[in-house]
Amino acid sequence: MEQEVKKKSPVRLIILSVVLLTVGFFAYRKINFALTHESTDNAQIETQLVPVLPRVAGYVKTIAIKDFDSVKANQLVVELDDAELQTQLLQMQADYNAALADLENAKAALNNAFVSLRVNKGNIDINRVKLEKAQKDFSRDKNLYAENAITQRQLEDSRFNYETLVKQLDNSNNDLASAESRIAVLQAAVKKAEAGIAVRKAQIEQQELKISYTKVYAPQAGKIGKKNVAVGQYVQAGMPLFTIVNDTTYWIVANFKENQIRKLHPGQQVDITLDAYDELKLKGTIESLSEATGARFALLPPDNASGNFVKVTQRVPVKIAINDADQYKQVLRAGLSAEVSVPLK
Repeated sequence: MEQEVKKKSPVRLIILSVVLLTVGFFAYRKINFALTHESTDNAQIETQLVPVLPRVAGYVKTIAIKDFDSVKANQLVVELDDAELQTQLLQMQADYNAALADLENAKAALNNAFVSLRVNKGNIDINRVKLEKAQKDFSRDKNLYAENAITQRQLEDSRFNYETLVKQLDNSNNDLASAESRIAVLQAAVKKAEAGIAVRKAQIEQQELKISYTKVYAPQAGKIGKKNVAVGQYVQAGMPLFTIVNDTTYWIVANFKENQIRKLHPGQQVDITLDAYDELKLKGTIESLSEATGARFALLPPDNASGNFVKVTQRVPVKIAINDADQYKQVLRAGLSAEVSVPLK
């Protein structure tokens, strides 16, 4: 019996040795990896997410895409009903035509005023000539009356004619001043009519721009997320209809602990493993380190000055470019979890 125990003892020792060596080997690898790498499993794939927003309110007329469809840049995706906007445009165009007619009337009135001004100037010239003749006649009649060559009645008629022409000349001068003032008013009316036309033209252009906004185009190429809109639904300006996911540009954002970043710098190579495809080994390059911790971007960032402060290790976002990302476009998805490790040299 003792011989059998002695025979089995070496086997147990061998098994125990193998187990210890295996554990030691893996422990050595683990420790060596920890000493020569900085790693984190707090990482995920990121890409550009562009919301599609209407710029005017209205009822949805047609939808040209489905959930998760691929779209091209400037592709028509949604069209709103523009019937009401078109009716408003017709009214604005009618107001514009009326403003054009008002401008023509103002120009015609201004032209008539210039004609009247020329007539008034002609009347002044005629009255001035008549007044000069009447003044000479009155002077001559005064001399004749002094010589008893004419009667007093003839002298009075000559004086009346002279004084009448003086008043007529004054009236003509007043008419000229009034005509000149009226021209200034009519010129202002023409400018006002022209300004009204410019305003209505701008309103028409703005309305046409609004009508063009009833057709919503994809701002970039990519894939559609879940639609938040249906035909016949009323949407407000700025309401998110859906989101386009850029399927050509991907990167990794890894949140390293604050005590891990001292040896990290742009240009370092990174090993990447995706939780969804753990057999796939990706390579990346550190592009940049955030200037603030992730907590600083929170809606309610922690305030260490508060009385109930508990120290928590902060994390710093690190942006990592995926090498040869085009080869993995079929498996890359925004939001997928990843593990990254950075070899330290």
